Amino acid sequence: MESWIQRLFLAATMLAGTPTLADEVSSTVLDKIIAPDVERREIREADLDTEDWEVGFYYGLMSVEDFGTNDVAGIRLAYHISEDFFMEANYGQTTTEETSFEDLSGGTQLLTHEQRELNYYNLSVGYNLLPGEIFIGEDWSFNSAFYVVAGVGNTEFANEEHFTYNLGAGLRLLPLDWMAVHLDFRSHVFDHDLLGKSESIVNLEAHMGMTLYF
Repeated sequence: MESWIQRLFLAATMLAGTPTLADEVSSTVLDKIIAPDVERREIREADLDTEDWEVGFYYGLMSVEDFGTNDVAGIRLAYHISEDFFMEANYGQTTTEETSFEDLSGGTQLLTHEQRELNYYNLSVGYNLLPGEIFIGEDWSFNSAFYVVAGVGNTEFANEEHFTYNLGAGLRLLPLDWMAVHLDFRSHVFDHDLLGKSESIVNLEAHMGMTLYF
C-alpha cells in the first residue's frame, strides 16, 4: 500500500514540474561538464563609406620599348558600378631617354626634347577577383581586393597619336574607410614606325598611388 502511494506522489511531482533529486543530480553534473561563463569576443564590422567615386594620383616607372625606363606620374578616376565591377579612367605622362642607336651614333637625334614626352589616357573596365582582408600583425587588418583591368585609349608620342590597348592587374588596400592605396602593373600596346619599320610596342608600367572616395 505504501509503495503504491509513493508512486502516485512521484507521478504527481513530475506532472507539477517540481524538481526531483534525479533532476538536481543531473543538473549538477552538467554544470561541471559545461561551463556557462564564456567570454564573448567583441566584433567590429568594417565601417566603409558608400560613395561610388574614387579619385587620386599615382607615381612609378614606365618602360618604353627602345626608349628606356623612366618615371611616370598620372591621375586616376574610377566609378564602382557594383561590388565586382568598376570603370576607370587614367591619364599619365613620362619623358623618354635616348635610344641605343642615338647613343652609339655620336650625336644623331631621332627626336627633339618635346617629342620625347609620352602622354597617354585610357578608359578601362575592372573586375575585383579576390575581395577580402590583409592582416598585419595581431592588431591590424585592412580590407583589400585584387583586381584585373582591360581597356583602350590613346598614346601621344613623337608628335603622333597611337590607338592603344591596355591590360593590367592591381591590389587595392583600404587603411581608412575613405582612402585606398593601390599597387598596379599595366601594359600598353600600340604600333609605331619611329625606327623605320612598323612594329607592335609593349610598354610596361608599375606604379603606386593613393585615392579618395567621394
